[in-house]
Amino acid sequence: MFTGIIEEVGKIRNIAQAREHMTLNIDASTVLQDVHLGDSISINGVCLTVTQFTSSSFAADVMPETFHSTTLRTLKNGDPVNLERAMAAGGRFGGHFVSGHVDGVGTIVSKRREQNAIYVHIEIPEELLTTVIYKGSIAIDGTSLTVFGVEGKTVTVSLIPHTSDQTILAKKSVGESVNIETDLLAKYVQRIPRQHDQQSGGITMDTLHRSGFMEG
Repeated sequence: MFTGIIEEVGKIRNIAQAREHMTLNIDASTVLQDVHLGDSISINGVCLTVTQFTSSSFAADVMPETFHSTTLRTLKNGDPVNLERAMAAGGRFGGHFVSGHVDGVGTIVSKRREQNAIYVHIEIPEELLTTVIYKGSIAIDGTSLTVFGVEGKTVTVSLIPHTSDQTILAKKSVGESVNIETDLLAKYVQRIPRQHDQQSGGITMDTLHRSGFMEG
């Protein structure tokens, strides 16, 4: 589990690719301070496992499913990547619940600067729209952001100067792809009525009472 608060921007040292899987070797510093084999690190919002590490880099394997469903397959040597270690149980929780399991890939369709903010408009897959709400949370390339607009299939987020400086999104160009993970809590809320509908023929007053909801 992650928070979407990026700890540092690493750099792809090299990529070993064979057909539909690959190994990423990434230069980093902060995320290596207490690293162990088997640790989880989010790379552009994708939860991967540390398989090797040195004092200045680490390696992680990308399996075929991840290769096909994320933007990691488009990475090249020298590319910057957002990095975050798994959330510590005793640490502050500054973003939102981010699982590191990407729901889909979006495309940057436009960007604009407004005073100290950069607004980024991203077209996302239509099936993800049901879990995206105005002023809700979304993770873009692993960065926890607030949704400031939803129009058609386009989602708008805003970057403050700190986020622009400390993550890769502001540096990406129109037409580039980004990893999208919608809000985990919204997914569960959406799932509950479907489960009740499948199991009991729909939500009734009795269902709500059994789930802890009481009449006012």
